[in-house]
Amino acid sequence: MLLASALAASAAEADKPGEAVTAGWILGKLAQPAPMATPFVEVRESRMLKNALRLSGEYRRPQDGVLVRAVRDPYVETTTIHAGQATIERAGRAPRTFSLARAPELAGLQDSFGALLSGDLAALESVYRLRSDGTRQHWSLELTPAEDELARRVQTITLYGQDAELRCIETRMVDELQPQRTLLASAAEAAPAVVDADGVARLCHRGVASR
Repeated sequence: MLLASALAASAAEADKPGEAVTAGWILGKLAQPAPMATPFVEVRESRMLKNALRLSGEYRRPQDGVLVRAVRDPYVETTTIHAGQATIERAGRAPRTFSLARAPELAGLQDSFGALLSGDLAALESVYRLRSDGTRQHWSLELTPAEDELARRVQTITLYGQDAELRCIETRMVDELQPQRTLLASAAEAAPAVVDADGVARLCHRGVASR
Protein backbone atom coordinates (compact mmCIF):
# COMPACT_ATOMS: atom_id res chain seq x y z
CA MET A 1 0.00 0.00 0.00
CA LEU A 2 1.28 3.41 -0.91
CA LEU A 3 2.70 5.31 2.04
CA ALA A 4 0.17 3.88 4.49
CA SER A 5 2.46 2.47 7.16
CA ALA A 6 6.05 2.34 5.93
CA LEU A 7 6.35 6.10 6.04
CA ALA A 8 4.68 6.81 9.40
CA ALA A 9 5.66 10.08 11.02
CA SER A 10 8.36 10.03 13.66
CA ALA A 11 7.47 10.57 17.30
CA ALA A 12 8.85 14.10 17.23
CA GLU A 13 6.75 15.00 14.20
CA ALA A 14 3.65 13.44 15.74
CA ASP A 15 3.87 16.10 18.45
CA LYS A 16 3.44 18.82 15.80
CA PRO A 17 0.34 17.82 13.80
CA GLY A 18 -0.79 21.42 13.40
CA GLU A 19 2.54 22.70 12.07
CA ALA A 20 2.42 24.27 8.59
CA VAL A 21 3.92 22.18 5.81
CA THR A 22 6.42 22.98 3.08
CA ALA A 23 6.90 21.31 -0.29
CA GLY A 24 10.13 19.81 1.02
CA TRP A 25 8.39 18.27 4.03
CA ILE A 26 5.67 16.76 1.82
CA LEU A 27 8.17 15.22 -0.60
CA GLY A 28 10.25 13.91 2.26
CA LYS A 29 7.21 12.06 3.58
CA LEU A 30 5.97 10.74 0.25
CA ALA A 31 9.29 9.48 -1.09
CA GLN A 32 9.13 5.74 -1.62
CA PRO A 33 11.53 3.57 -3.63
CA ALA A 34 10.36 1.31 -6.44
CA PRO A 35 8.77 -1.15 -6.71
CA MET A 36 5.46 0.06 -5.30
CA ALA A 37 1.75 -0.13 -6.05
CA THR A 38 -1.42 1.60 -4.87
CA PRO A 39 -5.11 1.27 -5.79
CA PHE A 40 -6.83 4.19 -7.45
CA VAL A 41 -10.33 5.39 -8.26
CA GLU A 42 -10.57 8.10 -10.91
CA VAL A 43 -13.64 10.23 -11.60
CA ARG A 44 -13.83 12.18 -14.85
CA GLU A 45 -16.45 14.79 -15.64
CA SER A 46 -16.63 16.35 -19.07
CA ARG A 47 -19.02 18.35 -21.22
CA MET A 48 -18.70 15.47 -23.68
CA LEU A 49 -19.93 12.90 -21.13
CA LYS A 50 -23.55 12.62 -20.07
CA ASN A 51 -22.52 11.04 -16.76
CA ALA A 52 -19.24 11.11 -14.88
CA LEU A 53 -16.88 8.29 -15.86
CA ARG A 54 -15.59 6.30 -12.90
CA LEU A 55 -12.49 4.15 -13.34
CA SER A 56 -10.75 1.91 -10.83
CA GLY A 57 -7.52 -0.03 -10.89
CA GLU A 58 -3.94 0.21 -9.71
CA TYR A 59 -0.91 2.42 -10.21
CA ARG A 60 2.41 0.59 -10.24
CA ARG A 61 5.95 1.88 -10.26
CA PRO A 62 7.96 -1.27 -11.04
CA GLN A 63 11.22 0.64 -11.34
CA ASP A 64 12.48 4.21 -11.36
CA GLY A 65 11.30 6.11 -14.42
CA VAL A 66 8.42 3.74 -15.20
CA LEU A 67 4.78 4.37 -14.25
CA VAL A 68 2.02 1.84 -15.03
CA ARG A 69 -1.68 2.72 -14.85
CA ALA A 70 -3.74 -0.48 -14.90
CA VAL A 71 -7.49 0.12 -15.29
CA ARG A 72 -9.61 -2.85 -14.19
CA ASP A 73 -13.15 -1.44 -14.26
CA PRO A 74 -15.32 -0.60 -16.23
CA TYR A 75 -12.87 -1.91 -18.83
CA VAL A 76 -9.38 -3.38 -18.79
CA GLU A 77 -6.55 -1.21 -20.07
CA THR A 78 -2.88 -0.79 -19.20
CA THR A 79 -0.91 2.39 -19.86
CA THR A 80 2.86 2.26 -19.40
CA ILE A 81 4.73 5.57 -19.28
CA HIS A 82 8.47 5.38 -19.84
CA ALA A 83 11.25 7.36 -21.53
CA GLY A 84 8.96 10.08 -22.85
CA GLN A 85 6.47 7.65 -24.35
CA ALA A 86 3.15 6.09 -23.40
CA THR A 87 2.02 2.62 -24.50
CA ILE A 88 -1.67 1.71 -24.18
CA GLU A 89 -2.73 -1.94 -24.26
CA ARG A 90 -6.26 -3.35 -24.42
CA ALA A 91 -7.35 -6.94 -24.95
CA GLY A 92 -8.14 -7.65 -28.58
CA ARG A 93 -6.35 -4.55 -29.84
CA ALA A 94 -2.82 -3.89 -30.99
CA PRO A 95 -0.78 -1.81 -28.49
CA ARG A 96 -0.51 1.91 -29.27
CA THR A 97 2.67 3.84 -28.49
CA PHE A 98 2.94 7.61 -28.77
CA SER A 99 5.02 10.51 -27.51
CA LEU A 100 3.99 12.18 -24.26
CA ALA A 101 4.16 15.45 -26.19
CA ARG A 102 0.77 14.42 -27.61
CA ALA A 103 -0.67 13.88 -24.13
CA PRO A 104 0.64 16.53 -21.71
CA GLU A 105 -1.75 15.32 -19.02
CA LEU A 106 0.06 11.96 -18.98
CA ALA A 107 3.42 13.74 -18.97
CA GLY A 108 2.20 15.81 -16.04
CA LEU A 109 1.10 12.66 -14.23
CA GLN A 110 4.51 11.08 -14.67
CA ASP A 111 6.30 14.27 -13.63
CA SER A 112 4.19 14.78 -10.50
CA PHE A 113 3.67 11.19 -9.37
CA GLY A 114 7.18 10.00 -10.24
CA ALA A 115 8.96 12.98 -8.73
CA LEU A 116 6.86 12.70 -5.58
CA LEU A 117 7.65 9.05 -5.04
CA SER A 118 11.34 9.66 -5.64
CA GLY A 119 11.30 12.72 -3.37
CA ASP A 120 12.84 14.81 -6.15
CA LEU A 121 11.98 18.42 -5.31
CA ALA A 122 14.36 19.81 -7.96
CA ALA A 123 12.64 17.75 -10.68
CA LEU A 124 9.23 19.11 -9.70
CA GLU A 125 10.48 22.69 -9.53
CA SER A 126 11.97 22.38 -13.03
CA VAL A 127 8.48 21.77 -14.46
CA TYR A 128 6.06 23.43 -12.02
CA ARG A 129 5.65 26.34 -9.67
CA LEU A 130 4.86 24.86 -6.26
CA ARG A 131 2.56 26.14 -3.52
CA SER A 132 2.03 24.17 -0.34
CA ASP A 133 -0.81 24.77 2.11
CA GLY A 134 -2.29 23.28 5.28
CA THR A 135 -0.83 21.35 8.19
CA ARG A 136 0.65 17.92 8.67
CA GLN A 137 -2.81 16.54 9.39
CA HIS A 138 -4.34 17.91 6.15
CA TRP A 139 -2.13 19.36 3.45
CA SER A 140 -2.15 20.24 -0.23
CA LEU A 141 0.55 20.89 -2.81
CA GLU A 142 -0.45 22.82 -5.93
CA LEU A 143 1.61 22.37 -9.09
CA THR A 144 1.21 25.05 -11.78
CA PRO A 145 2.94 24.31 -15.10
CA ALA A 146 5.89 26.58 -15.72
CA GLU A 147 6.28 25.63 -19.38
CA ASP A 148 3.95 27.00 -22.06
CA GLU A 149 3.39 23.65 -23.80
CA LEU A 150 2.00 21.98 -20.70
CA ALA A 151 0.21 25.13 -19.52
CA ARG A 152 -1.83 25.20 -22.73
CA ARG A 153 -3.51 21.96 -21.61
CA VAL A 154 -3.17 21.80 -17.83
CA GLN A 155 -4.12 24.58 -15.42
CA THR A 156 -3.03 22.99 -12.15
CA ILE A 157 -2.37 19.63 -10.52
CA THR A 158 -3.17 19.67 -6.82
CA LEU A 159 -2.12 16.89 -4.46
CA TYR A 160 -4.02 16.30 -1.24
CA GLY A 161 -2.79 14.26 1.68
CA GLN A 162 -2.93 13.47 5.36
CA ASP A 163 0.28 13.08 7.32
CA ALA A 164 2.52 10.82 5.21
CA GLU A 165 -0.17 9.59 2.81
CA LEU A 166 -0.95 10.95 -0.65
CA ARG A 167 -4.72 10.49 -0.99
CA CYS A 168 -5.78 12.40 -4.08
CA ILE A 169 -4.54 14.03 -7.28
CA GLU A 170 -6.84 16.70 -8.70
CA THR A 171 -6.10 17.81 -12.26
CA ARG A 172 -7.71 20.88 -13.81
CA MET A 173 -7.51 20.97 -17.58
CA VAL A 174 -7.70 24.24 -19.52
CA ASP A 175 -10.61 23.11 -21.69
CA GLU A 176 -12.72 21.40 -18.99
CA LEU A 177 -14.97 23.05 -16.40
CA GLN A 178 -14.75 20.20 -13.90
CA PRO A 179 -11.51 18.74 -12.49
CA GLN A 180 -10.43 15.14 -12.80
CA ARG A 181 -9.91 13.52 -9.40
CA THR A 182 -7.84 10.42 -8.74
CA LEU A 183 -8.26 8.90 -5.28
CA LEU A 184 -5.34 6.85 -4.01
CA ALA A 185 -4.49 4.46 -1.18
CA SER A 186 -7.02 4.56 1.68
CA ALA A 187 -9.13 7.19 -0.13
CA ALA A 188 -9.52 4.77 -3.05
CA GLU A 189 -10.50 2.02 -0.63
CA ALA A 190 -13.22 4.27 0.82
CA ALA A 191 -14.50 5.33 -2.61
CA PRO A 192 -17.05 2.50 -3.13
CA ALA A 193 -19.20 4.11 -0.41
CA VAL A 194 -19.31 7.39 -2.38
CA VAL A 195 -21.91 7.70 -5.13
CA ASP A 196 -21.78 11.33 -6.27
CA ALA A 197 -19.21 13.88 -7.43
CA ASP A 198 -19.60 16.00 -4.30
CA GLY A 199 -18.77 13.00 -2.13
CA VAL A 200 -15.68 12.28 -4.22
CA ALA A 201 -14.58 15.92 -3.84
CA ARG A 202 -14.97 15.77 -0.05
CA LEU A 203 -13.07 12.50 0.10
CA CYS A 204 -10.33 14.04 -2.03
CA HIS A 205 -10.02 17.33 -0.16
CA ARG A 206 -10.61 16.36 3.44
CA GLY A 207 -10.51 12.59 3.61
CA VAL A 208 -14.18 12.14 4.47
CA ALA A 209 -17.01 10.74 2.41
CA SER A 210 -19.78 12.94 3.79
CA ARG A 211 -20.24 16.15 5.73
